[in-house]
Amino acid sequence: MFDHPDYDDHEGVHVFTDKATGLRAIIAVHNTTLGPSAGGTRLWSYINQDDALTDALRLSKAMSYKNAMAGLELGGGKAVILRPETMFDRDALFAAYGRAVEAVGGAYITAEDVGVSPDDMRIIKTQTDYVAGLDTGPAASGDPSPVTAEGVFRGIKVAVRHKFGLESLRGLRVAVQGLGHVGYALCEHLHGAGCQLVVTDINRAVLDKAQDELGAMLVDPQDIHKETVDIYAPCALGGAVSEKTLPHIRAGIIAGAANNQLATPEMGEACRQRGILYAPDYVINAGGIINVAAEVSGTYDPNWVRGKLEGLETTLKSIFDEAAEHQVATTVVADSMARARLGLSD
Repeated sequence: MFDHPDYDDHEGVHVFTDKATGLRAIIAVHNTTLGPSAGGTRLWSYINQDDALTDALRLSKAMSYKNAMAGLELGGGKAVILRPETMFDRDALFAAYGRAVEAVGGAYITAEDVGVSPDDMRIIKTQTDYVAGLDTGPAASGDPSPVTAEGVFRGIKVAVRHKFGLESLRGLRVAVQGLGHVGYALCEHLHGAGCQLVVTDINRAVLDKAQDELGAMLVDPQDIHKETVDIYAPCALGGAVSEKTLPHIRAGIIAGAANNQLATPEMGEACRQRGILYAPDYVINAGGIINVAAEVSGTYDPNWVRGKLEGLETTLKSIFDEAAEHQVATTVVADSMARARLGLSD
């Protein structure tokens, strides 16, 4: 564990199993300097347990940075559940997982991530109070995906202003990879702003919907990054920008909702060298955790959420300006800012 390349002085890495339900889960708590760690739970069919551990470690660190950059009184944590290979009782699985969250003793607060829904949060809630993203209750905010999408849309406008000097998105061509809850909501924002959409997903039904409702052009998943566009928005899983894909990216801006969009830290500088403005993912996609933080506070205030989203715009502008002034990657500036807010040395 301590020699794992993605271990970053994590405060705790908890492994849980429950033979009766098939639960195998990892809860990674990266840093609680600013408050209890918070981050979503991901249900995914990992190739092996090492991939699941890598995901938990990388995502939890990113959550520390995300929450710090959003100005939240929350630390960074993340959980992954290895999807059972055989048929399973979903309610029983998430009830067992809720007991696991409870066992961490409040150091980790969970919400939705890939493969997990508000319905699953309700099941978790039966076993622990350390859960958000609920759609019922005095401070319930429901699925945070729409707020994540709004934050990314706002961030894209900041990036367009910096890169192209434009106040409007009308006529810009945007490639969106992944049409889940966040990706599709982002497409709706972009369509409303007059963008031309090029999209991909593994779900044919949602592709047809995007074509019919938003006039989107459809491409194969393996080709989306090759499209000649103004903006490339990865909104699926991580690693979209890699040594393999970057040479083929024909966009002036990379700004999307996915976590860990860069396959390696070096990709940030590689983007800069190619003249691509990269919006650090843990800054631009923080809308969801902002929404969750409002719920965790006990009194959900949409005005507070809106103010935090405006703060993300200001933060992104500062990152872009400083990176341009010092001729360094935006990731270098963002990482330095995040670590300073966490009281960590570079």
